Amino acid sequence: MTTVAAQSLEPTLDRVNDRMRRDVLEALGRRPMRELPTQYLYDARGSALFDRICELPEYYPTRTELAIMERDVQAMARGVGERALIIEYGSGSGIKTRRLLEALQRPAGCVLVDISREHLLRSAARLADELPHVEVLPVVADFTAPFAVPRPHGKVRRRVVYFPGSTIGNFLPEQASRLMQQMAAQVEAGGGLLIGTDLRKDPAMLEAAYDDAQGVTAAFNKNLLRRINRELGADFDLRAFEHRAIYDQERGRIEMHLVSQETQAVRVAGRRFELGAGEAIRTEYSHKYTIDGFHELAGEAGWRPEEVWMDEKAWFAVHLLRLG
Repeated sequence: MTTVAAQSLEPTLDRVNDRMRRDVLEALGRRPMRELPTQYLYDARGSALFDRICELPEYYPTRTELAIMERDVQAMARGVGERALIIEYGSGSGIKTRRLLEALQRPAGCVLVDISREHLLRSAARLADELPHVEVLPVVADFTAPFAVPRPHGKVRRRVVYFPGSTIGNFLPEQASRLMQQMAAQVEAGGGLLIGTDLRKDPAMLEAAYDDAQGVTAAFNKNLLRRINRELGADFDLRAFEHRAIYDQERGRIEMHLVSQETQAVRVAGRRFELGAGEAIRTEYSHKYTIDGFHELAGEAGWRPEEVWMDEKAWFAVHLLRLG
């Protein structure tokens, strides 16, 4: 059953828009590096472009994680247990979520949380059609801030946050720790976290994954400016920016930038910002982990590792952690 209460969604959307305005204006005024918040890459068009990225030959994480899921989903389901309420942070294409729910013993429900209302409701409706025995509860919210978890109709034995992909890598370590503390507060003692992490590997392979030959990632990155133009009354000229992705070996992370190709001035929500030729706006981090490094980070937020599943080449890992 799909549950959508339109009245309860609108105040959340207003808060999301107000926060976006504050976040973008603060980020563009930051020095020495302007830095737009990653979560705003994912409006309806951005989410659709990311789904296309996941199908590109250069972008290995999605197919690698799917292969791990196909091989080990039954073991994951046993680790999650019966009557679990799954809380998915960031509603993607739904393939991995559906595969997990199919394997679970009598799931209590699935809460899908995403900032993009249109994309979320489409994903929720599709999942509900495919799995009519699972109660699907969409929540329009920015999952980086606390949000209320709706109660399903059936009995819940435990709550488990599901965070597939490598989205945790988009956060700085201190931000990732805070996010996992928030997850801990939502599931409470005995709750679980099933989470994907991308692992460290050849820098050339990493850079290719974030700067594909077809230019889909470039379009995804520039769509952030398109969204700011639409929602905040800005006047970015997308043709005046170039997409760039580089790997920082020391910090173990990919950085995506939009680089101004000329000296220009832009207006955003009534404020003027001047950019120099060659000046970069950072739009995304993607941290790559070691197994021990991620477990240490998760431990700071109160999580302890139970199981880890990896592909044969050790490109990607899916971790099951327990709170307490």
